[in-house]
Order: sequence, then structure tokens, then C-alpha cells
Amino acid sequence: MNCALPRPAPRLIRSAATTTAALVTALTIASCATPAADSIASPTAPAASEASSSPMHSDAVQHGAVVLQSGWAKAGAGMTAVFGTVVNGTDRDVTIVGGTSPSAGDVQVHTMARQPDGSMRMTQKKGGLTVAAGGSAELAPGADHVMLVELRAPLANGEDVSLVMATADGSTLDWTVPVRSFAGAEETYVPEDH
Repeated sequence: MNCALPRPAPRLIRSAATTTAALVTALTIASCATPAADSIASPTAPAASEASSSPMHSDAVQHGAVVLQSGWAKAGAGMTAVFGTVVNGTDRDVTIVGGTSPSAGDVQVHTMARQPDGSMRMTQKKGGLTVAAGGSAELAPGADHVMLVELRAPLANGEDVSLVMATADGSTLDWTVPVRSFAGAEETYVPEDH
């Protein structure tokens, strides 16, 4: 009994080789393609895991947005502050002048200024916080920051705070940040009329 298989025609072998090569090429191209637009996170609500050590975030630049990267609010009562990196992915300077929050009676832009006696005093930042086109600005303890004044209730570690920041040109920026316990940033607010 002869169990030998018949030899395929040479034309059939060439066709199979061509199909295999085309399939390998297609899979290689697909693996090198950029992700679909819907797989890129929205710049208005970046996930905590998106934070990068670089002050510029490619999504912010790509989408032409102003975002707060690595943003967080200090847990506390009465008043507290919001920190992070404001990234301006637009082609114009943006000045943040204040804002609102359901968690606070007022939202202000503050800074720490050295006084003539050498002490540091927290005051409202005159003219707001300007972030250059394509640039970034740090909001940090002991420096510029967003102040949540007259908190409606204490903010506890693990909660979220929503902010609607106003800019000098009348537009708004929607930010939501987590609340964290933090031992620093114990600046005392001194109203400017005292």
C-alpha cells in the first residue's frame, strides 16, 4: 500500500507563500500603528496614573487644552489648598484668576510673598496665575497655589474635589482632584487688610 501524498502543484505553493507573506506584513504594520484616538485619555480629566515627571503632557499639547497634572487637595477643614502642575497646551497665554467649587465658599489663586521683616505671608495673587502658551506653572506648598476658602465641610483623605477655574478671558477649566493627607503646607492665611 502506497501512503505517499500527492505533490501540490507549483502554482498552489507560490499562492500559499504569497498569502503568508502578506499576512505577516499586515500584522507587523498593525503592531507598529499608533493607538486609536478614542484610546487616548481625555485631557480634561487625566487619570492619576497618567502623571508624568515631564512638565508637558503630550495629550494636553495634542488636544489644545489647559490641564492640571498630578493635582491634589490637602485634607483639612476651614480652608485648604490645591497643588499640581498647570499645563497650557494652547497657543496663547492663559491667566487663571479664581474659581468656584461645590466644596468651598470661594476659590482663589494665592502665592507666598516675602515680607520686609523676612517672614513669608500668603496673599491672593494679584492679576492671577499666568501660564505661558505651551508652558506650565507649578502649584506647590510655599509657592503659588489654589486656595479653597470657607470649606463647606472638612475634606478627608480619599475624597475628590471638583473645581471650575475661571480665566481672564472668561473661559472656564473643569478640574477634579483627589484629597490627600499632607503634614506640610501649614501656611497661615492673613487677610490683606490686616
